[in-house]
Amino acid sequence: MSLERTPPRAWAMLAVGVLAQVAGTVFVTTPAFLIPLLHLDRGVSLTQAGLLAAAPTLGLVLTLIAWGALADRIGERWVIAGGLALTALAALGAVFADGAVLADQYAWLGVFFLLGGMASASTNAASGRVVVGWFPKHRRGLAMGIRQMSQPLGVTVSAVTIPVIAAGPGIAAALVVPLVFTGVLAIVCALVIVNPPRATPAPDAAAPANPYRTSAFLWRIHAVSALLVLPQFLLSIFGLVWLVSELGWNPLAAGVLVGVSQFIGAIGRIGVGVLSDRVGSRVRPLRWVAVSAAAVMLLLAAVDATHFAAAGLVFVIATSVTVADNGLAFTSVAEMAGTAWAGRALGAQNTAQFLVASIAAPLFGTLIGLVGYPLTFVAAALAPVIAIPLVPAADKEHDHL
Repeated sequence: MSLERTPPRAWAMLAVGVLAQVAGTVFVTTPAFLIPLLHLDRGVSLTQAGLLAAAPTLGLVLTLIAWGALADRIGERWVIAGGLALTALAALGAVFADGAVLADQYAWLGVFFLLGGMASASTNAASGRVVVGWFPKHRRGLAMGIRQMSQPLGVTVSAVTIPVIAAGPGIAAALVVPLVFTGVLAIVCALVIVNPPRATPAPDAAAPANPYRTSAFLWRIHAVSALLVLPQFLLSIFGLVWLVSELGWNPLAAGVLVGVSQFIGAIGRIGVGVLSDRVGSRVRPLRWVAVSAAAVMLLLAAVDATHFAAAGLVFVIATSVTVADNGLAFTSVAEMAGTAWAGRALGAQNTAQFLVASIAAPLFGTLIGLVGYPLTFVAAALAPVIAIPLVPAADKEHDHL
């Protein structure tokens, strides 16, 4: 049986989709890499700094489904380009907020981080739909694995730029990084993105069934992804400050290690995506990732408690494993939801993840202050343990995108 040919334009859409998501991720993760400056130099508590870091994620939660519904209605091009333009405006507001009176400075930063998160949700909800819409099924695992590189790549950009710039010229200068990224990519997306082809329904065709009512499959994938995001965000938000405050690394070396680990995680997402294409399943590799995530978080707790010399290597492994599930879940959700529901379903997928993530930042910040890092790593390992039995036994597909 011959396989459907991948259109040449699909690869261009994939490249632009990745860059758009990188730009959005740089904005969303920037506050997390301001934590060492806020906590160690300015005396802001980890709980307060965690709340500031959670503001963009909370913004994402508020608007992801709305952006997805808009993409289902008008297409992806202007949703992504317009959302990035609004994110750039929020970044510009945050730059000026850093010059506000000190008593109001952090509040205004939080407001603009929240607004920028609301705007950047457009890339989360629509860029995955562009990628999946342009690729045939036997290439979607690879394509979505490459697209899902965007998050760790965005974290890498933030990790190697934000702490260094913030420690020198200051917060306002560091915020120019997401400002430039999102502004430039808004223009690129407006010029380059072409909405994927959609089948025209027959005039008398019934409206597509709501996939949330016909099966529990999407609900289970959303729940699994929300649980697996806990160790992922613990490491991405507090990994840098753990390396600096607990292990005594200098901020530059710690930032480089975080960046390297995120980059390796990005490559790992491609490998897991290819694996899912080879085995013909998204949910089986998803279950394997959940088991591995529980194991590496427990290993990281042991490393911290015993001050094992290879802590940096274990941190890289843990970070890589805990980010490996996203592409699998995204592809599975899009394939099950079908053309008419993909935007909303992907929006709901990200909403579940980022809702948990917005809670995770202040929760883990408080927990670290109460019981320390080793027990916090153990607590994070419980999430993938709970997720393992929730992974569906088999894949389901609603229709072809």
